Amino acid sequence: MTLYGKSGSRALAGPAAIALLLTACATATPYQPIGTRGASGGYSSQQIEDNRYRVSFAGNQFTSRARVENYLLYRAAELTVQRGYDGFTIAQRATDQQRTTTVRSDPFGPGPYGYWGPSWRYRGPWGWRSWDPWYGDPFFDRTVDVNTIDRYEATAEVVMYRGVRPNDPRSFDARQVIQNLGPTIELPK
Repeated sequence: MTLYGKSGSRALAGPAAIALLLTACATATPYQPIGTRGASGGYSSQQIEDNRYRVSFAGNQFTSRARVENYLLYRAAELTVQRGYDGFTIAQRATDQQRTTTVRSDPFGPGPYGYWGPSWRYRGPWGWRSWDPWYGDPFFDRTVDVNTIDRYEATAEVVMYRGVRPNDPRSFDARQVIQNLGPTIELPK
């Protein structure tokens, strides 16, 4: 359904453009080095020994834990292939959750007319009655906004190897990881 204003232009074009712009800003962290183009989150890696690296991936509030952990594995595999190795073993691994909860009162508060607001009258068996949403309202929490934001960061120490994969469930073939996780990787636009 399209709404038209008095001039015949689409009345929803402005609000739709604003909604599209806000949606574009509210996206999960793409697969990128940390600090790229001012984005929050991304991957980083640090060499510890010749074949040992610390790899991490931090997401923003729109990035799920599973995505953060997949991007960590993908970065470890990508780094392994770049360094000329065949696979890697995860020596240590951790995923940290940072939870931020904010509580604030309703910004619309009592309103421009004080606590004046809607009220309803109804006829019951004992005559006319009224109901006011602010007087005797059991839902007192309507004036409070609670917002919880979770952010995840995964870190691992990986030891890279050449040749046959060790018989260890923490060992990965780097090329298979890239092949299997590659289609799920979202690059920056």
